Amino acid sequence: MKTYEGMFIFLDALKDDELEQAVKEVREEIEKLGGAVENTARMGRRPFARLQGKRHKAGHYIVMNFALPPTEVTGLRNRLKLKDSVFRNQIIAQVAPAESVEPAAAAEEA
Repeated sequence: MKTYEGMFIFLDALKDDELEQAVKEVREEIEKLGGAVENTARMGRRPFARLQGKRHKAGHYIVMNFALPPTEVTGLRNRLKLKDSVFRNQIIAQVAPAESVEPAAAAEEA
């Protein structure tokens, strides 16, 4: 399993209880594909910068960190396209931090 960070933008028209249900549905989709959600953070409602005058002017931003088999990421994206409440999503793989070598240990090896 690999660790991912997903940013999900939900429609602005959703009320609090509808938003909670939509977040729960995304979590369930991840779990259906064999993944596990590590944490969820609400970033709040934010206006869109580029869509002035369009139908959607703002959205609710949610960030989730989750583990998922790499072969299932495309399936998750395809499932999220079918959800009316999810306006946009972005999923990126998290890179494990590189181990740092202490200078004293490096000097002993030389």
